[in-house]
Amino acid sequence: MNATANRTILVTGVNGQVGFELARSLQGLGRVVALDRQQFDLANFDQIRSVIRELQPALIVNPAAYTAVDQAEKDAEAATKINGHAPGVIAEEARRLGATLFHFSTDYVFDGTKSGPYVEMDETDPQNVYGASKLAGEQAIEAAGGNAMVFRTSWVYGRRGKNFLLTMLRLAAEKPALRIVGDQIGAPTWSKTIATMVSHIAAQGLFAGNDWWSEKSGIYHLSAGGSTSWAGFAEAIFDLATLEKKPTVEAIPASEYPVPAKRPANSVMSGEKLGSAFGLKMPQWDEALRLCIGEA
Repeated sequence: MNATANRTILVTGVNGQVGFELARSLQGLGRVVALDRQQFDLANFDQIRSVIRELQPALIVNPAAYTAVDQAEKDAEAATKINGHAPGVIAEEARRLGATLFHFSTDYVFDGTKSGPYVEMDETDPQNVYGASKLAGEQAIEAAGGNAMVFRTSWVYGRRGKNFLLTMLRLAAEKPALRIVGDQIGAPTWSKTIATMVSHIAAQGLFAGNDWWSEKSGIYHLSAGGSTSWAGFAEAIFDLATLEKKPTVEAIPASEYPVPAKRPANSVMSGEKLGSAFGLKMPQWDEALRLCIGEA
């Protein structure tokens, strides 16, 4: 896939946290066509095939997903169709075109029992329906063949959509004290950082040759450096944000905050493979959070 003036980059889920940022960060690398759920519905396989065949993109970037983790426990069929089967359909169409697929997965493919950071080759063992559906998507892409990169990320937040950052800012105005889980560890990752890194990777490939895509195809961990707990994340948000009054945070065990979907105790992922393959390093989670809050 050599640089051409008329190459098309298809971005799905443009109204989502990551899709919104990708539609902007990929500008200048080609003709970016960013579609919303009505235009590119992962539950509608016929539409997926039709749109891809009409646009004939050189690169398909797919952040769209079923992301309601707890709802997925009651709606496994929809989660599996959207997260597990649709990526395989996209990958099949990409392979027929000779296009490359960028797809996004999750830390929830792991069981969370490892004592250190997870690497790409670690055994997967999702503990909830959402994680299982995302793992099925990874496997469907691999089975389809062709050039594809799967980026596993974690604890995604940003200035739009539904996420932990915005929830904490809302609760800060409503409650003087909050009880937040302190025994689940991960790396909060800013949606804008994800988009920036992916655009750098896309630029490397789009100005290289076809062999580059096949050599780099595979799974990569794309989450912020460092780690914290949900309670630590909340504390950092309150420290950095301009608030009328800072709430107090009490760290509690996950057992005291029951939710339908079990979360992994450890979601930390190593970024070494990303660095060796592309020469890129994700920023520390707290540095990115400072930049994100500073944008408001």
